[in-house]
Amino acid sequence: MKALLFLVLFLGGSDGANFHTDIRVVGCSDTEGEQFYALAGEDMWFADFAAKRGVEPQPPFVAHMTFPKETFDYAEINQRTCRRNLNITRKALRDQPLQYDRPSHPVVYPRDEELLGKKNTLVCHVSGFFPAPVKVRWTENGARAAGPGRVSSSPYPDEDGSFHQTFQLDYIPAQGDIYTCVVEHAALERPRGASWVVQVKQPSIGTTVFCVLGLTVGLAGVATGTFFFIKGNKCS
Repeated sequence: MKALLFLVLFLGGSDGANFHTDIRVVGCSDTEGEQFYALAGEDMWFADFAAKRGVEPQPPFVAHMTFPKETFDYAEINQRTCRRNLNITRKALRDQPLQYDRPSHPVVYPRDEELLGKKNTLVCHVSGFFPAPVKVRWTENGARAAGPGRVSSSPYPDEDGSFHQTFQLDYIPAQGDIYTCVVEHAALERPRGASWVVQVKQPSIGTTVFCVLGLTVGLAGVATGTFFFIKGNKCS
């Protein structure tokens, strides 16, 4: 069972056309903890409780938002409060069945245009699940992927109360390789996966040969014409 506390602030123009969502999420279980801040659907800061630090996963092309060092200290305090509330919630809901929502079929796609032999990143997007989080593992041609799989976003709450989350895998495309994102969740009887097959179109050899022959014939024609033109001038 996982307790999640939400604080949502809506910012923007009074006409409602330019509103953005500023969200703070605190979550905990007996063994795991989570806290993150997001703006307009993008993670701005999250607590890495294993490494004992805060992380600002903001891309370099946006104005960077900096959080004070004390933010992680507050996150640890929130975890203690969350676990106390979790025990209270368990006692209050001990006779009520838990509700689970199965994640939708994951969607897998490359972050950049695929080029054979050039490093790229596969993205796996999972949505519609409750409670958070889901677990994801990657396979390559049926075996565990050698590349480092990683979480690229925190479980983000949607308007219907479910969550979505994104995962990534670094890989080097090779023609015909099959990568699978395997999702595990308490609502699933068995893991659910989606695959990506590397299929990079190569230039047609027939077209290349045809173009070379055409160019060769064209050059030969020019050379022959030049020869007879010079001969004609000499005869005159």
